[in-house]
Amino acid sequence: MSVNLDLLEILMEYNEKNSPKYLLYLNDDTFPITCVSITNSPIPVNEPTTRGGVYFSEKFAYKMKGVIDSLSVVPLLTKKMLGPNTEFAELKISTQIESDGKPMSLEIFTNLTNSVQNPDSIELSMIIVKLESV
Repeated sequence: MSVNLDLLEILMEYNEKNSPKYLLYLNDDTFPITCVSITNSPIPVNEPTTRGGVYFSEKFAYKMKGVIDSLSVVPLLTKKMLGPNTEFAELKISTQIESDGKPMSLEIFTNLTNSVQNPDSIELSMIIVKLESV
C-alpha cells in the first residue's frame, strides 16, 4: 500500500470543506462520482493479514464511498469487486483539490468492497490502496 498519509489528510480535509469533482475511469469511459466521503475505519481483522490469499489487509483502512448516477457502470464493475472474485482490479479515480492556494491533481486507486444499486444510481464502497499527486 503506497498511501501518502500527509497527502491523504489534505484530501480528507479538503473533501470535508468543499465538493471536489471525482471521476472514475473504467475501460475507456469516465463516470462522475458524487456524495464522496473518506474515512479511516477499522477492518474486521485482529492483525495485519493476507485475506483469502488474494490481498493484504491492515487493521485500519481509509475507506471511500461515492455515488454514480448512471447504471451503465454496473456491468463494468462485475470483475472489479473484492470477495469471491479473485480477479479483481483496482479502480482509478481522479480529482483536483487545492493545497496552499495551488491546484493539485490527484489519482486515487481503490479496491471495490461493496456496491448498492438503486433504481437510478449505484453507491460504491471502496478501500484506498494508493494515492498519488500527478
